[in-house]
Amino acid sequence: MTDHVSPVGAVCRRRRCAALVAVGVLLPLPVLAGCSQGDTAPSVAQSQDIAPAPRGMVKDGGTVRWAIDTLPSTFNAFQSDADAATTRVTGAVLPSLFTLDASGHPQRNADYLSAADVSAREPRQVVTYQLNPKARWSDGRPIGAADFLAQWNALRGKDNAYWTARNAGYDRIAKVEAGARPHQVKVTFARPYADWQSLFTPLYPKGVMGEADAFNDAAREKLPVGAGPFLVRKRDTERGTVTLVRNPTWWGDRAKLDKLVLTALPRDKRSGALAAGTVDVAAVDQVAAKQVAQAAAPATARGVDAKAEGARAAARKSALGGYVIRKALEPAYTQLALNGSAGPLADQRVRRAVARAIDRQALADSVLKPLDLPAQPLGNHLLMAGQHGYEDHSDAIGEADAGAAKKLLADAGWKLSGGSAPRPAEEQAGAGRAVTPDRSDDGYAEDPRADEPGDGTSADHSGDAETDGRNPHRPGAAEDRDGARPAAAEAPLSFAGAVGSEVQQAALLRQSAALYKAEAADERAAAAGDPESPAYAKYRRYKKRAAQALGAAELIETGQAPHLPGAAAGHAALRTATGPFRALQAGTGHSPEAAAGRAPGRAPVLKKDGRPLALRFVLPDGPGSEQLRTVGRRIAGMLNRIGVQTAIQRVPDASYFKDHIASGDFDLALYSWPGSAFPATDARPIFAKPQPAPDGSLTVEQNYSRVGTDHIDQLFDQAASELDGDASRTLVEQADARIWAAAGSIPLYQRPELVATRKTLANIGAFGFATPRFQDVGYKK
Repeated sequence: MTDHVSPVGAVCRRRRCAALVAVGVLLPLPVLAGCSQGDTAPSVAQSQDIAPAPRGMVKDGGTVRWAIDTLPSTFNAFQSDADAATTRVTGAVLPSLFTLDASGHPQRNADYLSAADVSAREPRQVVTYQLNPKARWSDGRPIGAADFLAQWNALRGKDNAYWTARNAGYDRIAKVEAGARPHQVKVTFARPYADWQSLFTPLYPKGVMGEADAFNDAAREKLPVGAGPFLVRKRDTERGTVTLVRNPTWWGDRAKLDKLVLTALPRDKRSGALAAGTVDVAAVDQVAAKQVAQAAAPATARGVDAKAEGARAAARKSALGGYVIRKALEPAYTQLALNGSAGPLADQRVRRAVARAIDRQALADSVLKPLDLPAQPLGNHLLMAGQHGYEDHSDAIGEADAGAAKKLLADAGWKLSGGSAPRPAEEQAGAGRAVTPDRSDDGYAEDPRADEPGDGTSADHSGDAETDGRNPHRPGAAEDRDGARPAAAEAPLSFAGAVGSEVQQAALLRQSAALYKAEAADERAAAAGDPESPAYAKYRRYKKRAAQALGAAELIETGQAPHLPGAAAGHAALRTATGPFRALQAGTGHSPEAAAGRAPGRAPVLKKDGRPLALRFVLPDGPGSEQLRTVGRRIAGMLNRIGVQTAIQRVPDASYFKDHIASGDFDLALYSWPGSAFPATDARPIFAKPQPAPDGSLTVEQNYSRVGTDHIDQLFDQAASELDGDASRTLVEQADARIWAAAGSIPLYQRPELVATRKTLANIGAFGFATPRFQDVGYKK
């Protein structure tokens, strides 16, 4: 059965987004612990970090250049190609009737509303909005019922001429009209709607929403009328900028800045832009974050002789020293998705076994502790830690327990096969270590080849998704498929019963690569972008050695190394290894020569009906996904200990979501979902039970794990219709417990949010859940 994926909801407001958090914005994680930056104190709860300052302490005037990933494709937040840049613009120039505080709680925005509440529940729910009489559009027209009516008609889903992304909530409204009092709007619902505070934000003028042609085209590149502290002046495609200017007709607190310039800047270019001083605020990758942290530290702490630095390198460090890293827990979480549509993971017992094999605390520690952020695994799919009503429901699965996981697999019919029974994992040489993370001694996790140019291929690929028939929508897919997803790709040797000594050698080589990479990272930071410096030459040399060590490890893991049993000669990399690898051997006593004489212990191999329990783990291959790959390798090691073989396949970032996640071409995968203040509405399509379509396809909405139940759907529907807040939250809690029990999605940790800002800026940085107050952003006095 072919999967039909509903269009991903692109209404990516901070409070409302059913879209996947794309790999391209999944921030890698620099290690900043120990790099004190003066005005950034260690975190305790760290829900936001924005350098808050009273308006009286902020200067009037100035411009802030704020990096965005790409220019917004549209200024209409309700179209399918709206993105994070669209959200940034609309938040500054259009009405938000309700905003979110740092804990994700909706609060009435007094700039637009004097009051808003449910004025009746029987016979129908009625919400009455009392508008601020000062609120008006920049063309002078008061904001009123006509704008609400036009937006409802556009988004209610009754007219296909409107190219809308979603109509959730608006489809429950029966009538919109002017209230009995001036500046009053009355909204009557046909069906109760608990998340009514999510509606009419952003609110567009009736000129955009009133006609389908205007909705579809008028606000794509221009937004001439607004009602926020800023207005859109120009979208400049050539320069890659959107310029927002202070709104002279704004009735609220006057914007401190003259201009906000949103600048399209790829993440791999941001380090250079910060050093050049051409951007003031930017979400950053791990290299840029580490460089900013080092520049802010004393020269002696950086381990760099300032006198030996070239003028260019010194100037770069001086420029970066003007920035600070703002960090918080982002309202988004990284999860392990288990594709339950076919194969071993179609059995709930196998999915639960996978879940119980994973030490989520260890993963959270590895990602968040180095950043001095709370290192707690997330225990909820629907609410983030700190949100009202948050409870940890992971006990529906149980804590990490390899023994319990093995019993679940045995109950599902997966038995040990081949050779004598394996020794306990902790006694086997290298058991579960063939995927040792590339991690240096300071916790700075990277892929040794991450910044090498490439063609989108990788030595980690265990199969070609274009030709292996897994994706029915890709060229070359088999024409005579019976609808079942093929078995996972053949597992690497190290997961299919390699002798313990070979597994250990691969692990040592990966550790060697990590040490070389750590040295390379330090030299690269010391070079500060100067390709003529001695430090840059060392960086290139160490990076090459890291790649060689990693390549040797991969040859062992994929069964291609010539020194393996039956081969004619030992592996050159093992015979000639020097530097960190030899140091590792000396420290552990596990040299290749010693390993050759060890007893050939075997990793457990589970089989059912003659087939091994092998899962294909798809991960993104881009330079911004090093941390994700490190987490993936850790998970693979944990699964290996219970006899679950994992074949890691690295695929280009550009195709990761479309060709693998959305199409179901994976067994295991890592990706992120945003949190929401309105989970009953926003999370339903993520966990909805896939439904057969009339054409025989499977409609999965955004449930890419393809795991769901009728009961979960019913709980979401009841929560969305329950007007009693406490009762609605109870239903959401019940839904989350059921989602945990289904074991299609395993939340791991909340992602960190890392933002570089000028030290002189206030009220901007890592906002967390909170809605930015753009009018308060500015430079400190």
